[in-house]
Amino acid sequence: MLMIYEMTIQVRVPNMREGQNWYEKLLNRGPDFVPHEGFAEWELIPGCWLQVAEGEPSLKSGPLRLGVADIETEKARLIHLLNVEDFIIHSRKEVPVKWATFEDPWGNGIGLFQYHDQQEIQKRIIPILGRHIQ
Repeated sequence: MLMIYEMTIQVRVPNMREGQNWYEKLLNRGPDFVPHEGFAEWELIPGCWLQVAEGEPSLKSGPLRLGVADIETEKARLIHLLNVEDFIIHSRKEVPVKWATFEDPWGNGIGLFQYHDQQEIQKRIIPILGRHIQ
């Protein structure tokens, strides 16, 4: 029986200093682990790691979608802080989230999503953080 207890996803950037700086701004913090030059990792939630590695980006990879509490606020922050090209937030009646996709400067696909129901957001956050968020 397969037992998955952690996961990682890796994106590649041609210049590590620029790439790490961009992802630090995206994630609002520095990496949790830098084992060697050309590689940095962030633990996004317990057991879920984003690796940024120096190398040739895989065109049209992803998207890596990040759940956020307020997708509109994050969109505005990313456009302002990282000069991300304006992107559309999608929503469908039968889908419990609204979502959006954009790219980092190297073509790696990234996305955001937000549950429509605030109680659903809290239900998912409490096991991770051990508390509600405002």
